[in-house]
Amino acid sequence: MHLAYDDILRVWEEADELPELADAWLWDHLMPLAGPPGGAVLEGWTLLAALAARTSRLGLGLLVTSNRLRAPAHLGKIATTVDAISHGRLIMGLGVGGTQQPEGPNPAVAEYAAYGLSLPRPAEGLARLTETITILRRMWTEETFDHDGPFTVLRGTRNGPGPVRPGGPPLLLGGWGDRTLRVVAEHADIWNVPGPPHNSTDWIAGRARVLDAHCAAIGRDPAEIIRSAQIIVDYADPAASRAHVRALVAAGVRHIVLALPRPYPPRAARWLVDEIVDPVRQSVA
Repeated sequence: MHLAYDDILRVWEEADELPELADAWLWDHLMPLAGPPGGAVLEGWTLLAALAARTSRLGLGLLVTSNRLRAPAHLGKIATTVDAISHGRLIMGLGVGGTQQPEGPNPAVAEYAAYGLSLPRPAEGLARLTETITILRRMWTEETFDHDGPFTVLRGTRNGPGPVRPGGPPLLLGGWGDRTLRVVAEHADIWNVPGPPHNSTDWIAGRARVLDAHCAAIGRDPAEIIRSAQIIVDYADPAASRAHVRALVAAGVRHIVLALPRPYPPRAARWLVDEIVDPVRQSVA
């Protein structure tokens, strides 16, 4: 939010040249969540397609796609198109999206009202997410199919060209509620949650134990699911950011997303490598 396309492109193209950085991510909101309410926000999947065409190495995705913004099969077509543009570099990040909340601020209320979207209750949002996962998997593995679900009916669905990788892109699911973690256990290749400053490492470790229990209940090896967390880096205090990353690694997190506050400084991606990635790798090797 509050960033121009050229600023984002500059950082992505720089990161694409740095093998220490595995992938790059966008978000999926239509209005700013902070700052001037009329500030710039570019639509996530459209922007991702543009960046996929301007990079050649980075894995890429949305952290995470809101399942409420697009119909499931339409989302599958969009994602498959970006996968084709990127030559198979897409990671399918997905989450429930906005839902009704009993208390506290809920930025989704204004955003969804502005774009004519309804906020479901949490149970419905989770059921819709599960249905979307089913439809995506079928679009990526079957030539044609029908679907009769609680929210979506499809007839003669085809998706050509198919994904670059057999079976489709890896599925990253974001979320932390007990019921969401059951869906993660059943379907995800990667599980992502916000880390510091939003959530502590101890909190993430507690949520990971809940995920492990769900895996045990369905007979899945929890080691099959990569643990992922993002932190907001501090340009003025890279030592604190390094400490957050080391703590996450010690807690079993193996995929770290380093979120850059705006505005992006010159050579922001190089700064991440020099100040955070390389020092952490040396200290935890």
